[in-house]
Amino acid sequence: LQPSASLERERLPQWSHAETAAFLAVRAELDHSFLTTKRNKALWEAVSARLQGQGFARTPDQCKSKWKNLVTRYKGTEAAAASAHPAPDADPAAAAQQQARQFPFHEEVRRIFDARVERAQALERKRAKGKGVRHEDDEGCGGEGEDDDDEEEELEAEMGEDEAGSRVAAEARGGGGGAKKRRRKQAAAAAAAAARVRSADQGEVEAMLREFMRRQVEMEERWMEAAEAREAERRAREEEWRNAMVALGEERLALVRRWRDREEAWRTRAEEREERRHQLVAALLAKLGGDS
Repeated sequence: LQPSASLERERLPQWSHAETAAFLAVRAELDHSFLTTKRNKALWEAVSARLQGQGFARTPDQCKSKWKNLVTRYKGTEAAAASAHPAPDADPAAAAQQQARQFPFHEEVRRIFDARVERAQALERKRAKGKGVRHEDDEGCGGEGEDDDDEEEELEAEMGEDEAGSRVAAEARGGGGGAKKRRRKQAAAAAAAAARVRSADQGEVEAMLREFMRRQVEMEERWMEAAEAREAERRAREEEWRNAMVALGEERLALVRRWRDREEAWRTRAEEREERRHQLVAALLAKLGGDS
């Protein structure tokens, strides 16, 4: 009862570690283009072409789906780290190792989002100097493309350029504590994203359960209809058998009656013959007695 999309994903070949690393490297190179392009279909085709040049055969749709999955897993690890509430003196390296165990490509994805923050910081500094530089985020205000029914906007909106710009402004004003604030905001945004993903997953599960229950009810109704049809057929056959048995009984009784009637007629004729023979014998004796 799985959805067709899940069945389609199961039929696709799994991504190897080397293939995923190469994909993230290509995606990092083109990340700025993704942010500044409203229609990213051509960019995904470029990513697919570069992967094929490295010996990895992946379609643009597969690359797009893989990126969405990686972003979702990244946000999940960030949310898990935020919900763990680490101690202030906790070792960052140990936390990074823990995240790497949960998601091997956590650092690669984080560097892509950090590069966005750095670009936004540089832009903020230029704008603060009054150079009148156009904001990069304004070029790609639609996120990573504005394709119809594209869920990628929802996956990256929290970690994309709009949030990056607001974080950069806060860090520029916050000075030395900007990195900690950025990490806390990243963790909060990741937690919110994970909550939305969990809500979406819960909605999908509920829809699947409702579909399963609907199909179960339909199956039970069909089974009841089939059972009633079989019962009606059984009753019809039983009635037909009873009628046949009654007809056979009546035919047997008719045969018995005819046999008895023939036997009775035979007995009557035998008695009549015996009576005539007796009369003939008596008449013969009487005649013989008279002659003598």
